[in-house]
Amino acid sequence: MTIEVYIKTVVLPGGKIEVSDPALVSVVGQEATIVVTVEEQKPVEQRSVIDILQSFQGHQVFKSAEEVDAYFREERDAWDR
Repeated sequence: MTIEVYIKTVVLPGGKIEVSDPALVSVVGQEATIVVTVEEQKPVEQRSVIDILQSFQGHQVFKSAEEVDAYFREERDAWDR
């Protein structure tokens, strides 16, 4: 009988890998062949909070407190029109 077990795990310090699966309990003491495939990890893109906020439609990012004040002044003036 052939038992195949597919497990994703993390390589531990010292290059060690632990494999534990209930399906292997019935074959204790038998020889097993293990093939390890380590997939290349692509770096995760790091974005600043400002970049994320700028990517949202309709949201504004102000560079100074004066810009915020000017924006609110314009909005208040628009209410009065």
